[in-house]
Amino acid sequence: MSKCRLGISLVGVAGLAVAMAVAVPAQAVTCPASTTCSTTVTFTVTGEDGLTITVPAGPVNVGNSAPAGQISGQLGTVTVTDQRAALAATWVASVIAATGGFTTGGGTAAETVPNTAVLYWSGTQTANTGGGTLVPGQANAAAAQSLDISRTAFSKTSGSGDNSVAWNPTIVINVPAQAVAGTYTGTVNHSVA
Repeated sequence: MSKCRLGISLVGVAGLAVAMAVAVPAQAVTCPASTTCSTTVTFTVTGEDGLTITVPAGPVNVGNSAPAGQISGQLGTVTVTDQRAALAATWVASVIAATGGFTTGGGTAAETVPNTAVLYWSGTQTANTGGGTLVPGQANAAAAQSLDISRTAFSKTSGSGDNSVAWNPTIVINVPAQAVAGTYTGTVNHSVA
């Protein structure tokens, strides 16, 4: 019997503890007449999907040329979206061509346009939201850079909170004199951090 009573007693105490925890009223402040009586209010601002980059899926055809000529065409809209709601909402978007260059046929030397011959320039923003300083990696054609190494495509160097920027980069291909006829395919890779 004592074990049974002990079990009932413990359940009763546990139930009383839960009831007391739920029933505790909020603190109240009482102020005399002609004085300010204050209530502290809190709320939470949450970051959403983080930092993302969106690029055209392709394939994107940027044009054609004879050997020793030049091809220039726009890639399509690239967008960085920053929903981290950060105090220092800065980021850098980078771009590089995939290893192996742009190839046709069997990808021999004559069937390859090396990444050193493929240039990129971001141009200025086409749209943006949020504040801060947005900096194009290459504002114009004169600033175009080869895609054999990682380049800055766009960056945000100051500002806070959610933001986004879009640009439409231009790809310039200096076709080698020894290039053979064919449709050349390669990959331009963007990332953001």
